[in-house]
Amino acid sequence: MSYALVILWHKHEEREREREMGKQEQNNGEAVRLFETREARFRGIYRVFASTIMVGICLIWFYRLKNIIPRTTGYHDDHQPAEGRRWAWIGMFMAEVGFGLYWIITQSVRWSLIHFYPFKERLSNRYENMLPGMDIFVCTADPIMEPPTLVINTVLSAMSYNYPPEKLSVYVSDDGGSEFTFYSLLEASHFSKRWIPFCKRFNIEPRAPEAYFSQHYSSSLQDNKFAQEWLVIKKLYEDMKNRIELAVEAGKVPEEARKQHKGFSEWNLNIKKNDHQPIVQILIDGRDTSEVNNEGSRLPTLVYMAREKRPNWPHNFKAGAMNALIRVSSEITNAPFILNLDCDMYSNNADTIQEILCFFMDEKKGDEFAFVQFPQYYNNTTKNDVYANVCAAANEVELAGVGGYGAALYCGTGCFHRRESLSGEKYSKGNRFQWNTEAKRNEGKSVNDLEKSSKVLASCCYEKGTQWGKEMGLMYGCPVEDIVTGLAIQCRGWKSVHYNAERKAFLGVAPTTLEVSLVQHKRWSEGMSQIFLSKYCPFIYGHGRIKLGAQMGYSIYLLWAPISLPVLFYVIVPSLCLLKGISLFPEVSSPWFLPFAYVFVAKNVFSALEAMNCGSTLKGWWNLQRMWLIRRTSSYFIAFLDIIKRKLGLSETTFALTDKVVTEDVSKRYEQEIMEFGSSSLMFTILATLALLNLFTLVGGIMKILMDFDSKALEQLILQIVLCGIIVVVNFPVYQALFIRRDKGCIPSSLMLKSVVLASLLCLVPLY
Repeated sequence: MSYALVILWHKHEEREREREMGKQEQNNGEAVRLFETREARFRGIYRVFASTIMVGICLIWFYRLKNIIPRTTGYHDDHQPAEGRRWAWIGMFMAEVGFGLYWIITQSVRWSLIHFYPFKERLSNRYENMLPGMDIFVCTADPIMEPPTLVINTVLSAMSYNYPPEKLSVYVSDDGGSEFTFYSLLEASHFSKRWIPFCKRFNIEPRAPEAYFSQHYSSSLQDNKFAQEWLVIKKLYEDMKNRIELAVEAGKVPEEARKQHKGFSEWNLNIKKNDHQPIVQILIDGRDTSEVNNEGSRLPTLVYMAREKRPNWPHNFKAGAMNALIRVSSEITNAPFILNLDCDMYSNNADTIQEILCFFMDEKKGDEFAFVQFPQYYNNTTKNDVYANVCAAANEVELAGVGGYGAALYCGTGCFHRRESLSGEKYSKGNRFQWNTEAKRNEGKSVNDLEKSSKVLASCCYEKGTQWGKEMGLMYGCPVEDIVTGLAIQCRGWKSVHYNAERKAFLGVAPTTLEVSLVQHKRWSEGMSQIFLSKYCPFIYGHGRIKLGAQMGYSIYLLWAPISLPVLFYVIVPSLCLLKGISLFPEVSSPWFLPFAYVFVAKNVFSALEAMNCGSTLKGWWNLQRMWLIRRTSSYFIAFLDIIKRKLGLSETTFALTDKVVTEDVSKRYEQEIMEFGSSSLMFTILATLALLNLFTLVGGIMKILMDFDSKALEQLILQIVLCGIIVVVNFPVYQALFIRRDKGCIPSSLMLKSVVLASLLCLVPLY
């Protein structure tokens, strides 16, 4: 029914199409394209449907304007002054204008939905012996919140790509400056000599050991030889993991390990997390033909970097780490393409590099692309995605729609970049970019020489007086450096691709508690709204540089924080007016009832169908609606307040790192899809207060109507009863956490008491 069905093409259909088109390789002397684009189907039908929604929205606006002037009709008019109703109606009109305009913005991405399809077989046939180098960046910042075993799983998955190892390099940026992270990489470099050939010989997926061994069991293996080696490799991995965890727990790297590598001497100094010298250590030198695995094949380059940090120098969070990696990698390998990954996001498809090179190396359009962004998926999402961590419709419709304008958002991880575009270069039509940009000047340099010269590039003072963080590298001054960097690159003339591969390219770790999820969204919404209020606002900075549809597409996410205001108004005021007997919606018998009913029903029915067409369940869609309400009334609202404080100079930009470690009982509740509260967070206070407010007003309003036996009042207030009832149903997990549950994930009694008092006081607020 929906155009989103286009994403459900089966794998064999894709291969048949590719094979058929591959037979026409030579056509009029032109090389056949390495990828194709397809417009989503049913776009015409959807546009007609969206137009009917737009008509309904306009009718709602007209109805509000028509009735803002105080009327003499309505429930209990003899007892309620007109002014009390008038300000509520004005507020409802402003909220509905906000909702309507935001809905219009979201339509920009649905009217230009385009999907990309690479042909990697053609790439192999044409460039098999001419593949370019690939530098992979993995960023970590804290060995406690991001355990070293998590980091090395991402690193090992990146080292195991089906790609020539001599053209593959993996760089780890450790902003924690931890010797435990370095020790874990040293262990991983030894383990890789067995792990990489094992992966390639048996073509296993995924190639992150932890994920692979948790999904496959030796008892299910039919091949005895494979089963035997499987057990050996698993034992090696578990031994390595235990050594690393014991070292972290003991707070000391074993002496025998310290003697294995000169790099540990860096930690002989008095190193602190935010006060240490630059550290660059090449653990595997990919140029060295003697660096081979157990089968004699060469290994990828592996580099550890901890950029210099000093108390009096700004380090610019992840953006600073990425920029240091760009410089250090240019000194050591200088590959023309870069993949950047968060430390918890491992590779899930060994052929991903070949797929994205189809975009970059296409002879007709390849030189236009600055980066290819993959959507974010997770390996630990529950069946119904209780915290809506993966919004399927956003990944497969909204983000793909922005990509349809050639302006896919850079999301900070799972993104392949062209080095020139990250280095500040502008796109110029007709320019042909070279792929053989690897650092030939380093052929005569030793590992010690490269490490020494790279340390200069990772020092604090290197960026002083340069364009790094402004015109070069990732942009500074914003918590969401990825979004603003992608926008700046596109405004320099480059295009970008949002590619949602059939097999998910990367899998990360989703938040398993509500608080972590909300903190993450608070950081995102705060940073993105800062962009909207800065000189980088897409409608200003992007004017004349990117298409209007792309500007609107960016604004879907940049307006997360401001959209909390109309949502809060709709959650609070209609409920209070229900309790006071003030009608805010037309009677059921009125023809004006139809626009409200149609817009609400049509929008939500389509939203549910779209989500299910994108692979979600109906309950998953319902969980998304719950999280939509929770985020907009808590994390987005607090982000909005923080933005105001920052504009007034009352606070500074901070970066909240999300914890990747959870306890066993929290993990168990998450798997059972039980929402985790368990703290007295301000966000939980807001959620509980609003949930109780709507419960009190719904019960009080209905009792008042029943006691008065007033059928006219019921007809006038029915939409408010329905609205308040929906909010109560959505908040059912909050009521459970308040009154029913007794586990550690329930809402603390002190917060419950506070919320009851606040909700009761709100019920007593006069509306006139």
